[in-house]
Amino acid sequence: MAEVHVQDGETLESALRRFKRKVQQEDIIKEIKRHSFYLKPGEKKRTKEALARKRNRKKRNKEIE
Repeated sequence: MAEVHVQDGETLESALRRFKRKVQQEDIIKEIKRHSFYLKPGEKKRTKEALARKRNRKKRNKEIE
């Protein structure tokens, strides 16, 4: 759980920036998106394989250029 305490003389905008940075570093948003809906094990496997194919395709294209 990300928590930020507003320091004396600190503006709300800078505290909000620190909070957003902390949330991003702790990958909270990524976890929420991952748990926001259920994927069947087969679907999860297919999406994982598709991402791997995409990564490999990009890697091969970079090597060619």
